[in-house]
Amino acid sequence: MRFSKYHGTGNDFVLVEDMDDRWRLDQDLIEAVCDRRRGVGADGLIRIVRSPEADFFMDYYNADGAVAEMCGNGIRCLAKYVYERGFIDRTEFDVTTRAGLKRVVVGAEDGVAARVTVGMGLPAFARKDIPMKGPADGRFIEQPLEVDGRVFTATALSMGNPHCVLVVDSAEALAALPVPSLGSEVEHRPEFPNRTNVEFVQVTDGVLRARVWERGSGETMACGTGACAAVVASSLAGLSGPEADIEFPGGVLHVDWRQDEDVYLTGPAVWVYDGELSAEWLSHATAAEWRPRAGATERAP
Repeated sequence: MRFSKYHGTGNDFVLVEDMDDRWRLDQDLIEAVCDRRRGVGADGLIRIVRSPEADFFMDYYNADGAVAEMCGNGIRCLAKYVYERGFIDRTEFDVTTRAGLKRVVVGAEDGVAARVTVGMGLPAFARKDIPMKGPADGRFIEQPLEVDGRVFTATALSMGNPHCVLVVDSAEALAALPVPSLGSEVEHRPEFPNRTNVEFVQVTDGVLRARVWERGSGETMACGTGACAAVVASSLAGLSGPEADIEFPGGVLHVDWRQDEDVYLTGPAVWVYDGELSAEWLSHATAAEWRPRAGATERAP
């Protein structure tokens, strides 16, 4: 199995090229590949496919092998991959995701995709769209949320995938926060039938700092959709403007919420290395195999 390793502000991914859409990925195999001790190690896996509806399709999975709707850092890595490897010669193109069509713009310097901007779509606040239990058209904005005996001011929204943004009082409190325990508790709350991503955000003089717990991946160095959700929630609360930088442990992302229009996410993407998983590893890591689609005869990549 050939693959490429990329990261966007420390949020890392295994990319698998499958332009002709020949292969299905088994959930057990994806989880084994993303395992940081016995596999490659990643926050998620992206299968890159040509799309009849757009230029490419991003087939994205979280580290636990579960299908996910969207990934802001991942789509920037995909854009860098296809641009630098010659699959497209335009710096502006479309990628379909399970959260809909996304327009990406590559900031190229001497043929290198240094930064990528993605139109992430409109935020959705109705509970039915997140989804979140309660009145279908009701909203959960700047509401108290008790987590493990602590009360946070929280906002729930969708950026194509579910998010719950919790406000933290100080930078010191954010640094000391037990994100794995609190994030996991919020992720699995019964109010979120599809689970949720969780952002812990602290704002000082309009500067956002955040830590994130990603559904199915755990605490990560950054999150693109989470950055968008955090800036939207902070703007609604009057803590920041609709355009802001947000600092994650893995680096800085820029978000521009053009109200009544899309949210735009800008940040870097980095190629780390290309590799190949051995037949020995595949046979020992999981009982699952690469399986061609019905009628396909091609070998696994």
